[in-house]
Amino acid sequence: MENGNRSKAMIVDDSRAMRMILRKMLGDLGYDASEAANGQEALQRLAQEPTPPALMFVDWNMPVMCGIDMVKAVRADSRYAASILIMVTTETDMQHISQALEAGANEYVMKPFTKEAIEDKLRFLSLAQ
Repeated sequence: MENGNRSKAMIVDDSRAMRMILRKMLGDLGYDASEAANGQEALQRLAQEPTPPALMFVDWNMPVMCGIDMVKAVRADSRYAASILIMVTTETDMQHISQALEAGANEYVMKPFTKEAIEDKLRFLSLAQ
């Protein structure tokens, strides 16, 4: 990647198991991932980061602040204009996919997924390390 902040990622999911799975996958792919359990916690952590993560995996259904609201909040802040947002969710209907993309998500991954599916998305987005 062309600069250091490209290797940073954030995983936002209320499932500790899902955060662990994604953290392992992203670590294997060369990313240093931080975690948050909901959208509000993620926004608080982002505000404390000196450089924005290149990549954020965001679950749709979470308590406190859902993923779609977090995506909208991130997209409303120009500091994160270059960050890639990928919704990771069990919501599989086209209406949800359209809503996520309209809110500012770059891609959409349906649970359950494989490491290969994540690699394919990153390759498609030209973020594979």
